[in-house]
Amino acid sequence: MRKLTKAFTGTVTTGAAIVAVVGLAAAPAFASVSSAKVSGSTNAGGAISATASGPTLTDSKTKVKLTCTSATAAGTAPNGTYTAGAPTAIQVASLSTLGWNQCTISGISFTVKANATPWKLNATGPTSGGVTPGSITGVNATLSGACNATVAGTVTGSYNNSTHTLAINAGTLVVSGVSGLCLGLINNGDAVVYNANYVVTPATLAVNAT
Repeated sequence: MRKLTKAFTGTVTTGAAIVAVVGLAAAPAFASVSSAKVSGSTNAGGAISATASGPTLTDSKTKVKLTCTSATAAGTAPNGTYTAGAPTAIQVASLSTLGWNQCTISGISFTVKANATPWKLNATGPTSGGVTPGSITGVNATLSGACNATVAGTVTGSYNNSTHTLAINAGTLVVSGVSGLCLGLINNGDAVVYNANYVVTPATLAVNAT
């Protein structure tokens, strides 16, 4: 147990919830959105895909971190102008398939699985300089390995039209259902933060909100 505890310490908790996927720089609490236009979606049905290198999930309390070599997401973002959900969150895309590869905590392997898909990708504020603040709601993922847990909630960040990158860096993810050899490093009720930069295809996809 001492050896496993040492392995976990200095890494960070993130497995459970690695959820999510495409990202968005947290919008100010006072921001509001009235409409959102999606353009440049060239695939049938508005199909999109995204890949992130080295995503992490970190326990805000214990500072334990889960690191994966990569993460993927796929869904749809049909061209159009949307208003449903204004003024707080207008859905612009749906994420139906998400995955995380070779996830570890200090060399110990974990499996991360997305649940209750599709998750909703929303615009939450006006576009500024080609960058739109947003959120992914309905996030729910399980971490399985020596320690098991579920992470659920919302992640926030921003989408950059120029770099076609979704940057996830904040949110309200919370851990539950902790079991196994967690050694107090992942606990029920802990807040966790998912960090990832997803490069989206097609590169022409743009989101502009007002």
